Amino acid sequence: MTNGKCAGLTWLCLAWLALAPSIAAQTAVKTAASKNDSDPLHQFNSSVRALVKRVSPSVVQVMVTGYGPIESSRGATSLVLGRQDSIGSGVIIDPDGYIVTNAHVIRGAHRVQVNIPAEDNDESPDQSLVTGRGRTVEARVVGSDSDIDIALLKVEAKNLRALPLSDYNKLRQGDVVLAFGSPEGMQDSVTMGVVSATARQPDPDSPMVFVQSDASINPGSSGGALVNVDGELVGINTFILTESGGNEGLGFAIPSAIVAFAYPQLRAYGHVHRGETGIAVQAITPGLAAGLKLPINWGVIISDVVPGSPADGAGLKVQDILTSIDGRPADNLPALGTRLFMRRGGERIKLGVLRGSERLSFDVLVVELPHDVDRLAALIDPVKSLVSKLGIVGVEIDPKIATSLSGLRITSGVVVVANAADLNIHASLAPGDVIHAINGAPVETVEGLRSALDRLSPDSPVVLQIEREGKLMFVAFKLDDTD
Repeated sequence: MTNGKCAGLTWLCLAWLALAPSIAAQTAVKTAASKNDSDPLHQFNSSVRALVKRVSPSVVQVMVTGYGPIESSRGATSLVLGRQDSIGSGVIIDPDGYIVTNAHVIRGAHRVQVNIPAEDNDESPDQSLVTGRGRTVEARVVGSDSDIDIALLKVEAKNLRALPLSDYNKLRQGDVVLAFGSPEGMQDSVTMGVVSATARQPDPDSPMVFVQSDASINPGSSGGALVNVDGELVGINTFILTESGGNEGLGFAIPSAIVAFAYPQLRAYGHVHRGETGIAVQAITPGLAAGLKLPINWGVIISDVVPGSPADGAGLKVQDILTSIDGRPADNLPALGTRLFMRRGGERIKLGVLRGSERLSFDVLVVELPHDVDRLAALIDPVKSLVSKLGIVGVEIDPKIATSLSGLRITSGVVVVANAADLNIHASLAPGDVIHAINGAPVETVEGLRSALDRLSPDSPVVLQIEREGKLMFVAFKLDDTD
């Protein structure tokens, strides 16, 4: 070295020369990272990554086992009964193990399992293969409602990461959304798109509305989450419109407002209590407007007012044209959707109508429609009705009860009125189920059901023949020692 300042510190200079390339490389990386951080595309990419990492642990894979017709070697599909396995998705809605999915996902199930993904969603593809795919736990059906296609599951787990519900009233066409689920069994998948319509009504004869998006979903995505950029649950992915069988950009999700309406009731009762005002509505068409000489040829008209109903008492009439509900415009059926039909008993609705050329306002009480199972609650005896080994409270069917249960296939057995809150039994029974047989032997009374269970030793296989929503099915499990 010829530099005088370095001559006495040769070792320090050599060290500096050795480290210089590394320091320069690190400086270049930091400069590039800083540049990337200020680049809008990289900012967007980082935001999506962070959102996916936050939401993914809340979306589970639902594995269902049941029995149904299968194709035999001779091609007879309706005469051979075999095991069927299917996969759907679900959303953790409560940290204590409550999961929302579609009712059609668990229809016909005798066993339901849930795969809860691992918390870490590492950036490295290699490490994501090493960290595993989560843990699989048994789930029981707490309740379901086929009309709105929502079911509630319960797993014995705590401190799960739950998704918050979004405010449906703030959803707008064009909002960016991400769809999470297990399309074709591919667990922990995510796609992105925009809201195509906030309140789409695929069936004109049904008041149900859906969030339509072009985020890619496929079979297996049912029950998964549609979330906004805040990581809030916009809806439960439910079905697609397709001619090819695959995604064509027409995906539909049950809105968060309906989930918010149904979840607490499914948790408390196992079914949904619906409110009723006593009116029926339909869309106004140009032909209908011309025939009835209506002042407008669009909107929503009251087609029926039930005598003696709250709407009748308030003064509403057939041919009244609805203009608003609770101060919001009601100029089409989708706009009415959740605001008119997803109401609880005791609430009041303010309806604005056009009657001829006169604009009127009515305050209408919502009354709760009794559910078939609710009518049986008065018959429960706290001691005689409990079947502890199944974790249920049941009522045996007599001729009077049989006539009150609509669509009953077999007029004998034990109706599940409620699950026993203090018993942790995995029998996959929900309120409204009817137990007709145990291990092939008919069930006639609650006492007979208890006696049949008492004769079985712990860990014995149990197969219940039950009726659920008009369909017969088997529920198989092993008997726990609950004594």
